[in-house]
Amino acid sequence: MVETNYDLIVIGAGNAALCSAISAREKGARVLVLERGPENKRGGNSFFTDGAIRFAYNSLEDIRKVIPELTDKQAELIVMPQYGQDDYLGDLMRVTGGKSDPDLANQLVSKSYETIAWMSNHGVKFELNYDNQSFQKEGKWHFWGGLPVKTDNKGVGLMKQLFARAVELGIDVWYESRAVSLVTENDQISGVVVEQPNQTVTVTASAVVLACGSFEANKKMRNQYIGEEWEQAIVRGTEFNTGDGITMALEIGAQKYGQWDGCHSIGTDYNAPKVGDFTKPGDIFKKHSYPYSIMLNKEGFRFVDEGADFRNYTYAKYGREVLKQPDKVAYQIYDARVRPMLRKEYNLEEATVYEADTVEALVEKLPVDKEQFLKTIQEYNDSVQEGSYNPSEKDGKGTEGITPPKSNWALRIEQGPFYAFPVTCGITFSFGGLHVNKAGEVLNAEGAPIAGLFAAGEMIGGIFYDNYPGGSGLMSGSVFGKLAGLSAAGYVFEKRKAVINY
Repeated sequence: MVETNYDLIVIGAGNAALCSAISAREKGARVLVLERGPENKRGGNSFFTDGAIRFAYNSLEDIRKVIPELTDKQAELIVMPQYGQDDYLGDLMRVTGGKSDPDLANQLVSKSYETIAWMSNHGVKFELNYDNQSFQKEGKWHFWGGLPVKTDNKGVGLMKQLFARAVELGIDVWYESRAVSLVTENDQISGVVVEQPNQTVTVTASAVVLACGSFEANKKMRNQYIGEEWEQAIVRGTEFNTGDGITMALEIGAQKYGQWDGCHSIGTDYNAPKVGDFTKPGDIFKKHSYPYSIMLNKEGFRFVDEGADFRNYTYAKYGREVLKQPDKVAYQIYDARVRPMLRKEYNLEEATVYEADTVEALVEKLPVDKEQFLKTIQEYNDSVQEGSYNPSEKDGKGTEGITPPKSNWALRIEQGPFYAFPVTCGITFSFGGLHVNKAGEVLNAEGAPIAGLFAAGEMIGGIFYDNYPGGSGLMSGSVFGKLAGLSAAGYVFEKRKAVINY
């Protein structure tokens, strides 16, 4: 007989959801996880990440506590700038224009390191992000950008480790089980209606954690809330994040919160799959070395300051700038000097690239306004100022006399061969979500908690606006996932105690 009565139901099966389930199970709650997709498509957007996760730390020694395999000999060759809570909070507030909800922002930052340590204790393995967040100089690895750590084997490894831990703890997981509505009794959560391939069942529970992502895979909602042009955006992650959890919560009186017309979007390979391909995980289609490029649209014009900041602080907003361009396409241009510095994804067989020995021959291969393309490159080359080029810091080596400028990492494009990587816009998650307090409780229109309803991950509105510091989404999922699970378990046992004492 299938069990249909639990203390807690977690809707979703990504990083935030499993952190919720594990933290609640730690406290003794009987937990059911509902995954809308089949087992071979489990893991939500977390499965597709490259695993980079941003947290506050005081020194390399803090990092070594969660990467105990790092030897003393290896540590001697590492230069690791401090990235404390003030640094993290400052970056978050800076890139969101000060709009991030202070309570949620402080909770994310202040709980980040302890959550990483907690994940490590539950079997999640971390490693240094040498490839994408450091440069070798004088025999040492210099890390930069506040993002030196990633999960072992990217999002694939993260989800494998979390699922393994969930099984060890006796957490039930149902696949191909789509939650379609929340059941309430006396204004309190009492269960969930679940659609399965051959039946619809109602599962009773005292509490629910919503952790099934935002609405980025729902064309209708993207059109309605973000804009009609977003119907054409590539969905970088799971096809199952269609806003189900948000819709269910709103139906019982939850309050919308955050930037509903905003989203996390990036420049991704022009020929990437239209939705995330679970057979090719690991965020392999992104193209994030653009700070060292110049980026032109098909009409031959630049449209952003590619070197405005480290990619960690611009990539989540530059995708929408690509979407605004004719035919939703842009071309990242590099020469032979820069090509060896590009991230690993540029070397994969899935990468779309044009190559030629001269700029003129390269442009001939592209479906662009060739005259204007060459003119823009020449104007850029003429504007590059002298200075020391240093990709591990904002070097100030920029341009003068062109709009938009390139503020850092400006090198003339003059040494063949030359390369063009076409990119379009890929949406990761929407910034609009539910109003949740710092304990993970979902709030109603009056700002009061809905009894028994909690949320975590991409469903939380109010943290990110227009942009975000790289690696913060995964960290937010972990922090608020753990908190929501703890809060939900506490609620369940307090409710049970009240019934016993009645």
